[in-house]
Amino acid sequence: MAMIRTPVRRVLDYTVLSVLAFIFAFPALYLFLGSLKPSDEVLNGLSGFLPVHLSFDNYAAVLDSLNSESTGYFWQFMGVSVLLSFVVVTGGLIVNSMAAYGLTRLKWRGQNAVFTLVLLLMLIPFESVAVPLFYMFNGQRNTIYIQALPFVANAFAIYQFHTFFKKIPPSIEEAARLDGAGPWRTFFAIIVPMSRPVFASVAILTFLIQWGSFLWPVLMVSDPSVRPLPLEMSVFQGQQPPDWGQILAFGVLLVLPVLVVFAFFQRWFVEGVASSAVKG
Repeated sequence: MAMIRTPVRRVLDYTVLSVLAFIFAFPALYLFLGSLKPSDEVLNGLSGFLPVHLSFDNYAAVLDSLNSESTGYFWQFMGVSVLLSFVVVTGGLIVNSMAAYGLTRLKWRGQNAVFTLVLLLMLIPFESVAVPLFYMFNGQRNTIYIQALPFVANAFAIYQFHTFFKKIPPSIEEAARLDGAGPWRTFFAIIVPMSRPVFASVAILTFLIQWGSFLWPVLMVSDPSVRPLPLEMSVFQGQQPPDWGQILAFGVLLVLPVLVVFAFFQRWFVEGVASSAVKG
């Protein structure tokens, strides 16, 4: 029997949820308001939330300060990050979904052993293999492809696809097989269109990880022409004396593409979360 919520319980629930939402949104709100304030007002504690002396001067200053060959160009840094994220997300969706399909729906010797290996790879943090990878690919430093190559194949993404594919009824593939469709056609014509929620979830999570990637670029990049945006932000923040208004403006510019990507995929992402909750 479904529990009937009283008006008092409903008000209490929304109050608690509103307080929690504000707590989680607190840093983002401070980031945005601080980016519109002069540097000497940014670090004034809670008074930084007062909407006074707001302007877009910090954004203009960031773009002006990164607009020469000596400092590098802001839009060049942005372009490198966009290109890297596109390659990793697109390549990852193709490679990881096909690997998961082979591990889930096709039958072959050693299938369980390979999937167990994938699960074990999920337990290994990237920091533990970063130094060996650095020595392996030291000759390819300061290139675009070496910043993306190690992150296309992802064990966690394979696991996400594997979990979703297992919930697809086998009768659908059997019907396709009777119609003469082979594994490739079945995957691209039937499985992929049915799996938009998991593709959206993996795309968002992969993009978030890649867009904020910092350790690997620190190890592999010294040339400003191939420097991604998060690495450039650390360089910008290290300038003395620090201008905190401009630093927060840089942070907002770094976050905006993430919001755009989430807004683009959010319908399928929410659909996937809801579907997982119901089936779980």
